[in-house]
Amino acid sequence: QVQLVESGGGLVQAGGSLKLSCAASGRTASGRTFTTFDMGWFRQAPGKEREFVAAIAWNGARTTYKDSVKGRFTISRDNAKKAVYLQMNSLQPDDTAVYYCAADTSPLQIAVHGGAYDYWGQGTQVTVSS
Repeated sequence: QVQLVESGGGLVQAGGSLKLSCAASGRTASGRTFTTFDMGWFRQAPGKEREFVAAIAWNGARTTYKDSVKGRFTISRDNAKKAVYLQMNSLQPDDTAVYYCAADTSPLQIAVHGGAYDYWGQGTQVTVSS
């Protein structure tokens, strides 16, 4: 079983920054571990559907972002630490949401749809005040 635990959320003023972390542990039933997973960040604001934010390939060679966060957010990973990060700069009130990390344990290509991800963390709240 794969476990994902997010941290780093909080309350920040508009224009501020936060860095989210997601620590992974465990393995799939077939023995796959973090170093083979594509990882994604998603978010869900109150009353809205969950949406894709960013994703990174298993080896860090490729990343992709939601258009509205390009140039402000950066996804990265450290396979030695089994962790993925989301550096968020120039935060705006519209970025307020619960942020979730997710693992795609059988990646064919970087996925932006939540259905491609097999494991999810419990989420961490990010609140941006105006």
